[in-house]
Amino acid sequence: MIKIQLLDDEPHVLSALQRLLHPYDWVVHAFSNAQTALEALTEHEYAVIVSDLRMPELDGITYLQFARQRQPNALRILLSAHGDRQSMLQAINQAEIYRFISKPWADFEVEAALRAAIDLFLLRDENQRLLLQVRRQQSDLDRQEQELLRLEVEYPGITRVRRDSDGSVLIDEVDDPL
Repeated sequence: MIKIQLLDDEPHVLSALQRLLHPYDWVVHAFSNAQTALEALTEHEYAVIVSDLRMPELDGITYLQFARQRQPNALRILLSAHGDRQSMLQAINQAEIYRFISKPWADFEVEAALRAAIDLFLLRDENQRLLLQVRRQQSDLDRQEQELLRLEVEYPGITRVRRDSDGSVLIDEVDDPL
Protein backbone atom coordinates (compact mmCIF):
# COMPACT_ATOMS: atom_id res chain seq x y z
CA MET A 1 0.00 0.00 0.00
CA ILE A 2 1.42 3.36 -1.06
CA LYS A 3 1.63 5.91 1.75
CA ILE A 4 2.02 9.65 1.36
CA GLN A 5 2.86 12.07 4.15
CA LEU A 6 1.66 15.68 3.97
CA LEU A 7 2.97 18.40 6.28
CA ASP A 8 1.61 21.95 6.26
CA ASP A 9 0.79 24.31 9.11
CA GLU A 10 -2.32 25.54 7.29
CA PRO A 11 -5.30 23.18 7.81
CA HIS A 12 -7.10 24.39 4.67
CA VAL A 13 -4.07 23.42 2.55
CA LEU A 14 -4.04 19.94 4.08
CA SER A 15 -7.79 19.60 3.49
CA ALA A 16 -7.42 20.66 -0.13
CA LEU A 17 -4.63 18.17 -0.73
CA GLN A 18 -6.54 15.36 0.98
CA ARG A 19 -9.62 16.10 -1.16
CA LEU A 20 -7.45 16.11 -4.27
CA LEU A 21 -5.85 12.75 -3.39
CA HIS A 22 -8.99 11.05 -2.11
CA PRO A 23 -9.87 9.31 -5.42
CA TYR A 24 -6.53 7.54 -5.51
CA ASP A 25 -5.78 4.26 -3.81
CA TRP A 26 -3.13 5.83 -1.58
CA VAL A 27 -2.98 6.12 2.18
CA VAL A 28 -2.55 9.80 3.01
CA HIS A 29 -1.30 10.93 6.42
CA ALA A 30 -1.72 14.68 6.94
CA PHE A 31 0.06 16.60 9.69
CA SER A 32 -0.01 20.22 10.76
CA ASN A 33 2.70 19.67 13.37
CA ALA A 34 6.28 18.85 12.34
CA GLN A 35 7.07 16.89 15.52
CA THR A 36 4.08 14.58 15.01
CA ALA A 37 5.06 14.14 11.37
CA LEU A 38 8.62 13.23 12.42
CA GLU A 39 7.28 10.60 14.81
CA ALA A 40 5.19 9.12 12.00
CA LEU A 41 8.38 8.62 9.98
CA THR A 42 9.43 5.97 12.50
CA GLU A 43 6.06 4.19 12.31
CA HIS A 44 5.32 4.19 8.57
CA GLU A 45 7.20 3.80 5.32
CA TYR A 46 6.26 6.60 2.94
CA ALA A 47 6.71 6.60 -0.81
CA VAL A 48 6.36 10.39 -0.95
CA ILE A 49 6.74 13.12 1.66
CA VAL A 50 5.27 16.53 0.86
CA SER A 51 6.12 19.51 3.05
CA ASP A 52 5.38 23.21 3.07
CA LEU A 53 8.47 25.44 3.01
CA ARG A 54 7.51 28.05 5.59
CA MET A 55 6.13 26.80 8.90
CA PRO A 56 6.39 28.33 12.38
CA GLU A 57 8.18 25.46 14.19
CA LEU A 58 10.46 24.07 11.52
CA ASP A 59 11.04 25.05 7.91
CA GLY A 60 10.26 22.52 5.19
CA ILE A 61 13.86 22.15 4.04
CA THR A 62 15.03 21.16 7.52
CA TYR A 63 12.07 18.81 7.90
CA LEU A 64 12.81 17.15 4.56
CA GLN A 65 16.46 16.77 5.59
CA PHE A 66 15.32 14.86 8.69
CA ALA A 67 12.91 12.87 6.53
CA ARG A 68 15.73 11.99 4.11
CA GLN A 69 17.81 10.67 7.01
CA ARG A 70 14.97 8.54 8.35
CA GLN A 71 13.54 7.42 5.02
CA PRO A 72 16.12 7.86 2.26
CA ASN A 73 14.01 6.00 -0.30
CA ALA A 74 10.99 8.30 0.03
CA LEU A 75 10.74 11.01 -2.59
CA ARG A 76 10.45 14.51 -1.19
CA ILE A 77 8.31 17.31 -2.59
CA LEU A 78 8.37 20.89 -1.36
CA LEU A 79 5.32 23.20 -1.50
CA SER A 80 5.68 26.94 -1.21
CA ALA A 81 4.13 30.26 -2.04
CA HIS A 82 7.56 31.80 -1.48
CA GLY A 83 9.81 30.19 -4.07
CA ASP A 84 12.95 32.28 -4.06
CA ARG A 85 16.07 31.02 -5.82
CA GLN A 86 18.07 30.57 -2.61
CA SER A 87 15.36 28.41 -0.99
CA MET A 88 15.11 26.31 -4.14
CA LEU A 89 18.87 25.68 -4.27
CA GLN A 90 18.95 24.88 -0.58
CA ALA A 91 16.04 22.43 -0.96
CA ILE A 92 17.70 20.70 -3.90
CA ASN A 93 21.19 20.55 -2.39
CA GLN A 94 20.37 19.82 1.25
CA ALA A 95 17.06 17.97 1.24
CA GLU A 96 17.48 16.42 -2.23
CA ILE A 97 13.89 17.22 -3.15
CA TYR A 98 12.31 15.49 -6.11
CA ARG A 99 9.97 18.35 -7.06
CA PHE A 100 9.02 21.85 -6.08
CA ILE A 101 5.35 22.86 -6.39
CA SER A 102 4.26 26.48 -6.09
CA LYS A 103 1.22 27.58 -4.14
CA PRO A 104 -1.40 28.02 -5.39
CA TRP A 105 -1.05 24.88 -7.45
CA ALA A 106 -2.91 23.40 -10.37
CA ASP A 107 -4.50 20.10 -9.35
CA PHE A 108 -3.10 18.26 -12.37
CA GLU A 109 0.41 19.41 -11.40
CA VAL A 110 0.15 17.89 -7.91
CA GLU A 111 -1.44 14.70 -9.24
CA ALA A 112 1.19 14.31 -11.97
CA ALA A 113 4.05 15.01 -9.56
CA LEU A 114 2.76 12.44 -7.06
CA ARG A 115 2.10 9.80 -9.72
CA ALA A 116 5.60 10.29 -11.15
CA ALA A 117 7.16 10.18 -7.68
CA ILE A 118 5.26 6.99 -6.81
CA ASP A 119 6.25 5.37 -10.11
CA LEU A 120 9.89 6.23 -9.40
CA PHE A 121 9.61 4.95 -5.81
CA LEU A 122 8.14 1.65 -7.06
CA LEU A 123 10.78 1.36 -9.78
CA ARG A 124 13.59 1.90 -7.29
CA ASP A 125 11.99 -0.58 -4.91
CA GLU A 126 11.75 -3.18 -7.69
CA ASN A 127 15.37 -2.52 -8.67
CA GLN A 128 16.46 -3.10 -5.06
CA ARG A 129 14.45 -6.32 -4.90
CA LEU A 130 15.96 -7.56 -8.18
CA LEU A 131 19.46 -6.59 -7.07
CA LEU A 132 19.06 -8.64 -3.89
CA GLN A 133 17.75 -11.56 -5.94
CA VAL A 134 20.74 -11.38 -8.31
CA ARG A 135 23.14 -11.23 -5.36
CA ARG A 136 21.50 -14.31 -3.79
CA GLN A 137 21.69 -16.16 -7.10
CA GLN A 138 25.34 -15.16 -7.54
CA SER A 139 26.07 -16.43 -4.03
CA ASP A 140 24.38 -19.75 -4.89
CA LEU A 141 26.43 -20.00 -8.09
CA ASP A 142 29.63 -19.25 -6.18
CA ARG A 143 28.84 -22.04 -3.69
CA GLN A 144 28.11 -24.46 -6.53
CA GLU A 145 31.35 -23.53 -8.26
CA GLN A 146 33.29 -24.10 -5.03
CA GLU A 147 31.65 -27.51 -4.67
CA LEU A 148 32.58 -28.43 -8.26
CA LEU A 149 36.18 -27.38 -7.62
CA ARG A 150 36.22 -29.46 -4.43
CA LEU A 151 34.84 -32.49 -6.28
CA GLU A 152 37.37 -32.07 -9.10
CA VAL A 153 40.21 -32.08 -6.55
CA GLU A 154 38.80 -35.14 -4.79
CA TYR A 155 37.82 -37.00 -7.98
CA PRO A 156 39.91 -35.69 -10.90
CA GLY A 157 38.01 -35.57 -14.17
CA ILE A 158 34.56 -35.84 -12.59
CA THR A 159 33.45 -32.44 -13.88
CA ARG A 160 34.56 -33.06 -17.47
CA VAL A 161 31.95 -34.38 -19.85
CA ARG A 162 32.72 -35.58 -23.37
CA ARG A 163 30.11 -34.91 -26.05
CA ASP A 164 29.78 -35.92 -29.67
CA SER A 165 28.96 -33.52 -32.51
CA ASP A 166 25.18 -33.50 -31.78
CA GLY A 167 25.73 -32.74 -28.09
CA SER A 168 25.06 -36.22 -26.74
CA VAL A 169 27.09 -37.26 -23.69
CA LEU A 170 29.67 -39.93 -24.47
CA ILE A 171 30.24 -42.56 -21.83
CA ASP A 172 33.47 -44.50 -21.87
CA GLU A 173 33.07 -48.18 -21.34
CA VAL A 174 34.95 -49.48 -18.38
CA ASP A 175 36.30 -52.98 -18.46
CA ASP A 176 34.37 -55.02 -15.93
CA PRO A 177 36.81 -57.05 -13.84
CA LEU A 178 34.24 -59.79 -13.34
